[in-house]
Amino acid sequence: MKTAVYTMLALAIASLGSGCVNLERSRDIGNPNVSGRTLALQVCSSCHGVDGNSTSPAFPKLAGQQEAYLIAQLKFFRGHDRIDPAGSEYMWGITRKLTDEQIAGLARYFSQQKDAPNVTGDPATVAAGKAIFENGIPDKGVAACAGCHGAMGMGKDTFPRLASQHANYMMKQLHILSETNQRPAGAMMKPLVHGLTSADLVAVTTYLQSVSPN
Repeated sequence: MKTAVYTMLALAIASLGSGCVNLERSRDIGNPNVSGRTLALQVCSSCHGVDGNSTSPAFPKLAGQQEAYLIAQLKFFRGHDRIDPAGSEYMWGITRKLTDEQIAGLARYFSQQKDAPNVTGDPATVAAGKAIFENGIPDKGVAACAGCHGAMGMGKDTFPRLASQHANYMMKQLHILSETNQRPAGAMMKPLVHGLTSADLVAVTTYLQSVSPN
């Protein structure tokens, strides 16, 4: 009898220890006890990379991104206030049960990661994009991108960091911002992007992808 009791007690203690370890490695996005950092490593890393440097241009790089911007976007996804595909297809389900604390932890983790250099582009295209980013195109009423996104695209608060982001991802988002209402919080971008030609967009995104401020 005593042996059975000791065995049950040992199993209970082992299960408690196992629970603590599993919580640190949990992929349970519906568990409010799982930290944002753990979710970043166990869930978000599948698409965005462990350090936020995604290798696929289908998924944005999050390393070094503005913390306030990440918090805002995660809450937009959670509240279905961002409906751009494929973002909503992936992110609505992932963010559905996230707590504010988990969102803050996720944003803090990725904002503190070091951004890795991205692919550089044709020098002439990079130079043209840099000129637009820093000075805008006054004749077309296009303001300098740096005014909101900061020198070298480092971002400011809820204005995202664009430096070394994937050019293809930025191009997709610029088309969404200029041609749809799928990102209401970015409505101010519509008239600005509308004044840019396809060649201008290629130049700006190529420049930003090439920037490696770290």
